Amino acid sequence: MSNTVMTLADVDRIVTDAVVAEYWERGYWISPPLFDDAEIERLRAAHERLWAGEYDFHTPSQYGIAPVTHGSNALRQQCNAFWLNAAIREAVLSPLLGAIAARLMRVDSVRLWHDQAIYKPGTGEGPTTDAGNVGWHQDYGFWTSASTTNMCTAWVALQDTDLHNGGMRTIVGSHKWGLVEGSDSFFDQDLEALAQKFAAQGGSPWLDEPCILKAGQASFHHALTFHGSGPNRSSEPRLSVVSHLMPGDTTFRAGRPWHPNNTLLGPNAYDGQPYSGDFWPQLWPVVSR
Repeated sequence: MSNTVMTLADVDRIVTDAVVAEYWERGYWISPPLFDDAEIERLRAAHERLWAGEYDFHTPSQYGIAPVTHGSNALRQQCNAFWLNAAIREAVLSPLLGAIAARLMRVDSVRLWHDQAIYKPGTGEGPTTDAGNVGWHQDYGFWTSASTTNMCTAWVALQDTDLHNGGMRTIVGSHKWGLVEGSDSFFDQDLEALAQKFAAQGGSPWLDEPCILKAGQASFHHALTFHGSGPNRSSEPRLSVVSHLMPGDTTFRAGRPWHPNNTLLGPNAYDGQPYSGDFWPQLWPVVSR
């Protein structure tokens, strides 16, 4: 780990026009370290508290608490963890994430769509299991009620991460294919079958590239970029926090497939209603909270 991290003052210098062009050409970009050693340790401790059922805040009922079976090889995923834990809230609402995403999405303001805390148990070098796999998917496959595909995910590693411990993999350039039917396939763990299915529908070769990250780095990927991950063959869990980000003027598209976020719009949600307010806080520009 390193204590040398990127700051807000570095955004224009590091996220150059060339980096933005790379993001739009390849569908993702890996940042320098954004979180220092102390922040990483706080977030790892936050994971422990989260999965132990120790919460800093009350959670609305729309998402609920992710079930945890201790000792299981199954992936743990808590959506809207920022409702539950103060350290995770601070991280996923980081103005630094917002400023980078604004540059990459080429927009003036950025809000949180929702966040996740993800825990992939380590299985060691024993028999292969797909219990921790994340199926090849496009994030926007779940988000079609949002008015734009120009959304961005920041996936923050809380340890050095590569293929051995189940790191994320992306399909380079796949965001250019548009929304592919059936791509809401996060929970389908047969990576090979999904790859064959989606490669046949793609507009370019299926180029599977690993996101190799040091602790504190983030991978920023487009909402249409196919990505997934395999098993964690290490002896330690693979931990991450994830900010799903959207332009500040994103609105609700009525008549689209259901997403839990839409219940937060209230009982009389209407087409074109802004995603704004406390459930979709603004990261950039900075506002007082």
